[in-house]
Amino acid sequence: MGFVSFVGRVLFASVFLLSAWQEFNEFDVDGGPAAKALKPKFNVFSKTVTSHTGVQVPEFDIKYLVAAAVAFKGVGGILFTFDSSIGAYLLVLHQLIVTPILYDFYNYDTEKKEFGILFTKFTQNLALLGALFFFIGMKNSMPRRQHKKKAPKTKTF
Repeated sequence: MGFVSFVGRVLFASVFLLSAWQEFNEFDVDGGPAAKALKPKFNVFSKTVTSHTGVQVPEFDIKYLVAAAVAFKGVGGILFTFDSSIGAYLLVLHQLIVTPILYDFYNYDTEKKEFGILFTKFTQNLALLGALFFFIGMKNSMPRRQHKKKAPKTKTF
């Protein structure tokens, strides 16, 4: 069962690791194609959050968000592969931040082609998020191994 679990974690983490590797290789001075795709979506997200909540989203260079996403996916994926809850938490944080910004189906009319594509990707990321929550829940519900205390040796005469 341990080997099958490891293979499952490797396959699951490969989604994040391969994505991080691609974004890392394409990252340049301005953040690469990921930053170019994310910038307009982040601006719309910021305006939506500000208009609905009144909270101003701080402005920053989008390449830092892309760099953080690459780091979270890369480090989180590696740690997750080796059965670490910290890796799962990093991937959860990544999913919670990036999914509603990147897959903004809610900004499109339901009749548009983009709505269907973005909604499908959004729900796929929700499934990944659910699997991460399941992993964390199972990890926290399993009893930890207790080391057996050795009985003190007595001298026999």
